[in-house]
Amino acid sequence: MDLEAISAKIRAFRDEREWAQFHNPKDMAIAISIEASELLEHFLWKSPEELDARISEKREEIEEEIADIGIYLTELADNLGIDLLAAMEKKIEKNALKYPAQRVKGSSKKYNEYSDESEGGEP
Repeated sequence: MDLEAISAKIRAFRDEREWAQFHNPKDMAIAISIEASELLEHFLWKSPEELDARISEKREEIEEEIADIGIYLTELADNLGIDLLAAMEKKIEKNALKYPAQRVKGSSKKYNEYSDESEGGEP
């Protein structure tokens, strides 16, 4: 299923329930944040060793939270007339300029934490 097909399915689901009235940009953004927080709950206070077990044991619940985030994000983009895939591609290209692989490889620093003199991702 492609993005347009899933967007249509989400729209139909929403419209059958007359929920469009509640799905304004502010509330959709809040819903995304809430679902992201529910996803985070699965990982809160877990050590790296505990994470694999948690993911295995709660895989379906984690998958559902990820799906909720994806559904709300897809609907928000659709409601705003944003081509989600094009926006993602544009952002990846922008990030490639901010984070050139040869400069940042292996580092988790933010783009503004690199000095001009650095090589290999070190300031």
